Parts: sequence; C-alpha cells; structure tokens
Amino acid sequence: MSEVVSLARELIRFDTTNTDDARTATGERAVAEFVAERLEDAGYEPIYVEPAPRRGNVVVRLPGADPGRGALLVHGHLDVVPADASDWSVPPFEGEIRQGYLWGRGAIDMKHMVAMSLAVARRFKRDGIVPERDIVFAFLADEEAGGGLGAGWLVDHRPELFEGVTEAISEVGGFSYTVRDDVRAYLVETAEKGSMWLRLKVRGAAGHGSLVHTDNAAVKLAAALTRLDSHRFPLVLTEPVREFLTGVSELTGEPLDPDDPETAVARLGSLARMIGATLRDTANTTMLSAGYKANVVPAVAEATVDGRMLPGREAAFERELAEVLGPGVEMEWDTLPPVQTTFDGRLVDAMAAAIEAEDPGARVLPYMLAAGTDAKSFQRLGIRHFGFAPLRLPPDLDFTSLFHGVDERVPIDGLEFGDRVLDRLLRTC
Repeated sequence: MSEVVSLARELIRFDTTNTDDARTATGERAVAEFVAERLEDAGYEPIYVEPAPRRGNVVVRLPGADPGRGALLVHGHLDVVPADASDWSVPPFEGEIRQGYLWGRGAIDMKHMVAMSLAVARRFKRDGIVPERDIVFAFLADEEAGGGLGAGWLVDHRPELFEGVTEAISEVGGFSYTVRDDVRAYLVETAEKGSMWLRLKVRGAAGHGSLVHTDNAAVKLAAALTRLDSHRFPLVLTEPVREFLTGVSELTGEPLDPDDPETAVARLGSLARMIGATLRDTANTTMLSAGYKANVVPAVAEATVDGRMLPGREAAFERELAEVLGPGVEMEWDTLPPVQTTFDGRLVDAMAAAIEAEDPGARVLPYMLAAGTDAKSFQRLGIRHFGFAPLRLPPDLDFTSLFHGVDERVPIDGLEFGDRVLDRLLRTC
C-alpha cells in the first residue's frame, strides 16, 4: 500500500465529527497529534495550537531556495461533517478499501488532500528536497463550522505563522471532469460565493388553539419562507464561470450563448447542479422552529436560512432578501465574504504543467465554488487562493454528490495520481 493511501486510511479512522456544538463535537486533537507525530518523524518541528479543548491545529514551514519569493500555503481541514452509519453501506470511520475505492467520512472532504499534503511534506523533508520557495503546511480544525477554532482563529491570533505567504491552495479544485471520450478538464477554484446564515424571527399573538387566529407567527413565517423559496435571484455570468463554460465549449465543440448560460450548464451532467448554483444567489431554509404545545398558537416562530451570494452582490442580496421576506420578519445574520482571484500567474502555469505531465492532453479550467472554504479566512491576510486538491476521477463517478453525502469515497488510483501531481507542483511552483 502506498504511503498516501495508508495515511488517508488512518486519517479517516479518526472520528473528527464537527457538529458545531462543543458538547457533541469530537474534536481534532487526536488526529492533529497524529499529523504532528508524522511530521516529527520526518524531521520537522511542528507547531501545535489548540484554541479550545480538543480543537487542534498543526503548522510547519519548509524553507525554499528563494526566501525572497512569496511563500505558498498548503492547507487542509481535519474535521468532517456527521455521518449516520445506518445510512451507509460501509462503516463511515473504518477506512475500508474495496472496489478500487477508499471509503469513509472525509475521503473527499477533505482527508484525501490532508494525506497528499502530509505525504509530500514528509517526502520532501526525508529526501532533502528544497522547493523553489517556502511552503507552509497547515492542518486545521473547525472548517465545517466556519473555521472559528481553526483558520479564522489562527489568522486573528497567530498571523506570524503565515508571514510572507502570498498564495494558497486547498480543497474543492484540481479534480477531473471527463468532457468527452478520453478528454478531461481539471477544475481549479478561483472564486467562491459568500455565505450568509440568517436567523429569522416573526412575532404574533399567542392564544388557545381552538380559537380563530389572524396573527399566527408560524403561519406568517411559513408564508415568508414560501415566497423566498419561490424567488429566483437574477442570473449573473461572472468571469470565472464564463471562462469555465467557454473552455468546456472549446473542448466539446458545443457553442456557448453568453445570454443563455443555463443551456450550457444543463449539458454538464453530474456537474450541472454544482456549476448551476454559481449562476445566481441562493437562499435555502434549513431549520424551522415554532410552538411548544399542540393546543397553543405560538407567539414566536423562527427559521434559519443558508444564503450564498456571488462576488459583488453582497449589498444587493441583503436588499433583495428583505424585499422578498416582507415586513414583520426580523433578520440577524453572520456573513463570510466571497473570494475571487484571476486565473493567471506562475502558480497556475505550474498547476497546468503538473497535470499535463500526469495526464497528457488534459486542460485546466477555472470555476467558482458555490460553497465556502477556509480561503475566506486566509484572504484577510491578503493571500491569493486557489482550490487545487488534484484527483483523476472515473467519468461515471458523481463526484459532487459525495461531499457531505452517504458512502463518501475516493478512488485509490485517483488518490495516488493526486499525490504525484501535488509533488510535481510543489517542486516547481
């Protein structure tokens, strides 16, 4: 078994479920200590930081040949979302290998990239490889809850760990999409939508359930949420999405009508939902609460809405939400900003070269992520960010459904491919 597969398997076996509740989250301490020990074995002196009990982060720096160049940050999160074992066909925390895949919670999101980063870091140190510039490897807690005890905390309290870093790579990019026959595009995330978690509250008149009521908080909130669910935010073709669709059009020969990008997106198969979500803002109700007894009309009804807005749409998104929800809906929210950079430069060229060396004829294309990553925290330090966790995937694998999904798994040969690509990239970028 290759080192990267062995490491990924061991990482999955640590249950690092993040429930966003200190009482039930298992914490990252044990797996962070495992990572630190593997780095020490290779000759590093890792820095371990624990902002809260059991919430461990590990950072090391590998000096490069040119200290005058900006350093590269390679980061990955150690936590995972919950997994209900009764829904899975394999135990989610055993790292089972079968049918050419490594199965388990975190296999895609994102312990495969943690394993690749750890394997390359250990290899470089053991073999005395000096990269062209400093590389900072960071293994982080709490990404699945916004990074407040991971990337966000380190940016606020330990920014010196990232001194000199100008660029970063991490998750949800570098994976292959089979365009036609044996032609593959590898998607590099250059942008991600902003996040807004809204807490909505509607007040009404409480009373006995047997009486006539015209001021029912639960009904008023349900009406507001129904309006929001029916609302379509305006279509906006941003530059990274335009570049991606143009690239796919060139590879397939299918024309792209910039006035009708939804038709082009509909042709993307399993990628359609992922790319389609970057054509407009979205707002989805995720939690709902009202009442405490069957025969009492509640005075208050509350809901949580997951909002995602395109770069440049933050203020317009807030205004549109208020208009759609209507008067009488109290709104509070937490936001994380959009992220965006251009698809150019020496690092992008090195990504393309590393992919081409392992998959001749393949092409790298930029795209926008509808969700969010720790890039939102690191951009506060002025760090330019790309999603690049390379994987070569079978054409019939519905990759996007595996994120936070049941039976999460990563192909063994794809994982080993990614290890080789990341090794090439970090030697030359």
